[in-house]
Amino acid sequence: MPLRFNIPPVTRVLLGLTVAISFIYNVARYSHRPAGSPAPTASVQPLVPYLALVPAYVIYYPWTLITTVFVEQNIITLLVNGAALYFGGRYFERAWGSRAFLLTLLITSLIPNVLAVPLYITWAAISGRPARAMVPITGGITLQAAFLVACKQIVPEHTVSIYKGMIKLRVKHFPAIFLAVNTISGLVFGTTTALVLSWLGLITTWVYLRFYKRQPDLSSTSPDSGGIKGDASETFAFATFFPEVVQPPIASVCDQIFNVLCTIKLCTPFSDEAVAISNEQAAHREDGGLPDFVKQSRGTKGMSKREEAERRRALALRALDQRLNAATSSRPAEASAATLSEARDQEPVGQADYKPDGN
Repeated sequence: MPLRFNIPPVTRVLLGLTVAISFIYNVARYSHRPAGSPAPTASVQPLVPYLALVPAYVIYYPWTLITTVFVEQNIITLLVNGAALYFGGRYFERAWGSRAFLLTLLITSLIPNVLAVPLYITWAAISGRPARAMVPITGGITLQAAFLVACKQIVPEHTVSIYKGMIKLRVKHFPAIFLAVNTISGLVFGTTTALVLSWLGLITTWVYLRFYKRQPDLSSTSPDSGGIKGDASETFAFATFFPEVVQPPIASVCDQIFNVLCTIKLCTPFSDEAVAISNEQAAHREDGGLPDFVKQSRGTKGMSKREEAERRRALALRALDQRLNAATSSRPAEASAATLSEARDQEPVGQADYKPDGN
């Protein structure tokens, strides 16, 4: 029997591109290294500008704004990005559909890379180090950020248990941990690419999901519903991505920026109705549960999404059966009461037998 992998088509293609382009890149990188020179390091790397995004060469190879997402320079980052694509793609491609899934990843990968180019060129000009504009910007950090933001949107309050419950983390804390790890790594170990792409990827994904991406209307019963544009729910505000201690100042700054953008007509403020609908949508998504590859720590611990749906369906059928039984048992009593009422209604009101005297 042939081995089958339950992977959606777009995710399958993305995984194949990641493996293939990473392999070609590393072969080309080592083949371009002069004989006797040291192995490539983070600071000294042979350029492969036709696959990796190099800010100084992007004008000659514009397609690298996309191909660089699939370039991984070592086996560890290849495995990490492959796992993110496999698990995230399996869930979100089915949840959003292949077309919306591909569009979301395209936007959340292309825009950060476009923004990173002038950032690195400006950085090189200000620091007086032209080599900064020659640094290859590679990796699927933006894809990882996109998946974490999407999980934060769907099930922010769910808890994930790691190592048999020894470590418990809420999904809403994952993006902050992701940013902290990449920021510390960039400042301490010099992995500036991960630092820049993690922030740009997270902000880009949040802006797209918050204001532009159409969400399915989970409260609508009409199959022709066009969905809801953006997500104005309070649980998806930008400040909620960070610990509660720092949320008030972050929220204040974000509100000021948003007000300025609304003043210059770049953004439209959310109406009270939009906020209410989005909050209802968030509640519906929360009831839907986590992706099947994430375990919950609530009463349905260890259940997949399908198993949870079956459990809910069984409970609903049981409740319906109880209602039908209750209605059936109450019908004879109701019928008797109705018959007695009809008999009373048919009895003449004030009827009396009157017999006059024989006079």
